[in-house]
Amino acid sequence: MFARTASFDQLAYLTKLQKQMGFVQQFKSDLFRTSDRDFLEKSLALFRFQFENNTLYRNFVNALNINPEDVRSLEQIPFLPISFFKNFIITSSKTKPQDFFESSGTTGIIRSKLYYSDKDFYLRNTVDIFEKVYGSLFQYSFFFLLPNYLERQNSSLVAMANHFYDLSDKSFGGFYLDDIVGLKEGLNSAYIIKPDKTILWGVTFALLDFANSNTVDFTGITIFETGGMKGRGKEPLRSEVHALLSEKFQTNKIYSEYGMTELFSQAYTKEQSEIFKCPNQMQILIREPEDPRSVHFRKGERGGVNIIDLANIDSCAFIETQDLGVLTNDGFQILGRFDNSEVRGCNLLVLSI
Repeated sequence: MFARTASFDQLAYLTKLQKQMGFVQQFKSDLFRTSDRDFLEKSLALFRFQFENNTLYRNFVNALNINPEDVRSLEQIPFLPISFFKNFIITSSKTKPQDFFESSGTTGIIRSKLYYSDKDFYLRNTVDIFEKVYGSLFQYSFFFLLPNYLERQNSSLVAMANHFYDLSDKSFGGFYLDDIVGLKEGLNSAYIIKPDKTILWGVTFALLDFANSNTVDFTGITIFETGGMKGRGKEPLRSEVHALLSEKFQTNKIYSEYGMTELFSQAYTKEQSEIFKCPNQMQILIREPEDPRSVHFRKGERGGVNIIDLANIDSCAFIETQDLGVLTNDGFQILGRFDNSEVRGCNLLVLSI
């Protein structure tokens, strides 16, 4: 016979869980209407929610002797070191995660994992960010050159690419590993019909290999590079990569995507620029190299990159990365990586500082 009432402890737990689920659903619903006016309010609400519901983050904040009630600005929020994603299950959800995304990494290193409870929300977020910058996915045909990523499981980049392809004009395009002849033929066919709505999206080393073996006139097509040399020598500067791709493919529409396994959101460049622009649900702060707890929004000062990603509601939205960057008048620029950090396999072109 089923119990008709819950015990006091059970009732308290169920009430708390219901309240938590209500916050999460409402927050996700409101996320895509985020603006500069309410970013602070949403960030503080999410900080307090994750302090309450994310055990690892709460322990981290407590270890810093920070009272969450004293946190009233973005600069005061504690940022979790990104290395924690290599060794812990970081979740703010009381339900068991559906699955996880895993970083590409390089052989022999521990890979980061982002555990998630709502893959559909991740995919919706990627579409919202892309379409607000470049317009409807349906108008484009995508050619994805993603070797190494397509050959493994749990890649957030591949999940995003698959979703973009599903929503695109599939008259042309697809995914390519080592079929360079097929890729070239497919691009040629698409270029004839829709040169300004054809996108070649790839990791840096694969795009450079393709460019160095094929000089073709693809005037008007768009190329997205997403970083990554996979140990194939010193990483070139982003400006050098863009210049080479532009010369080889005869197009000036070379863009970059900045994202990582530990984030649900991405930033993009436009118009052959090295300046990334954050979506509304994401902000970049710069931390002092000698004092990781000192962060600011001052432009032109190089330092560590801290990220607030409001879409990381089920994980941790406040992340201290190992990237070196600078805020500009129009966005932010990635300058490289701190010397003592491991080199990830994706989304960074390293600059010698």
